[in-house]
Amino acid sequence: MTPTGPCNAPDVVDVVALGESMVTFLPSRPGRLADVPSFDRGIGGAESNVACVLAAAGHSARWVSRVGDDPFGDHLVEAIGGYGVDVAHVRRDPDRPTGIYFRTAGDRATDAHEVAYYRAGSAASAMSVTDPDPAAVRAGRVLHLSGITPALSASCLDLMRELTARRPGRPQVSFDVNHRPGLWGDTDAPKVLRDLARGADLVFVGQDEAWGLHSAEAVRAALPEPDVLVVKQGAAGATVFEKRDVTFVPAPRVDVVAEVGAGDAFAAGFLSATLRALPVRDRLRHGHLMAAAALTVPGDHATPPSREHADRLAALDDAAWGRLRLGPGWTEEAQRADEEVRTP
Repeated sequence: MTPTGPCNAPDVVDVVALGESMVTFLPSRPGRLADVPSFDRGIGGAESNVACVLAAAGHSARWVSRVGDDPFGDHLVEAIGGYGVDVAHVRRDPDRPTGIYFRTAGDRATDAHEVAYYRAGSAASAMSVTDPDPAAVRAGRVLHLSGITPALSASCLDLMRELTARRPGRPQVSFDVNHRPGLWGDTDAPKVLRDLARGADLVFVGQDEAWGLHSAEAVRAALPEPDVLVVKQGAAGATVFEKRDVTFVPAPRVDVVAEVGAGDAFAAGFLSATLRALPVRDRLRHGHLMAAAALTVPGDHATPPSREHADRLAALDDAAWGRLRLGPGWTEEAQRADEEVRTP
């Protein structure tokens, strides 16, 4: 899929990412939240994560959201802007706070993992069809959304329905299902998320969150409308359905530190390669490489591989790709090697 959005607009950027970001408190050591003595501050948010990775990869990216007119809001705007993301269209809300959350150091997949959210009534939950600025949202080659935003409030759900409605002249809409059951309460989340996904042009969904469906083909049968459907299959790899073509690419072996942020990084890698009109195999490989960068650090944000390094790895033959193994520090090591080569 090559984006065909309003590229002649004077304010055009490669990707606009809309959604809530929160200040994240990462534990100083493993253990229950009740036992952790101190936390390090970070930033976290599915859509802003994607924007940060894309900006670091050399694309123009804009984050659109609302934050409180408070110190945590200051931190989010400054930190995300520090990655090179355009934050000029983030609204400050004097009446609602910036969301925050705490999490344990353990893997999300284990029963020991804990997350404590303090986001009810947050500034971002007040987004609606009349806020943010429609021109700022639609002035991208791609508009990236996720299934977290519609769970925040009724007005956020209305906004998502508006943005995923199929209308002439809209940008290409990318939608990461990102089903978080804890956010939905008694709402029929699977139906809401399927309906939103059907309006998107490009959809990312993890097979483990795909409404009890047990194969990539079953997910495609449930979502025939998107031009491109990416079914993420964990450590095994990912499958892309595009028109009549089906492409599976295995993931490289990764020495995992933490899984937080890997899905967002995968989406960013795939979108980056899509914006560059690379073949579908390479789009998947770039997604896997960006995910591997996130998997090998403890927080949401990792140093991504340089474009040149990622292109070299994505171009490996199948046998060499199959032998690839990535561990903590692999992107920094590659950057140092590239700098040594460039130094006369």
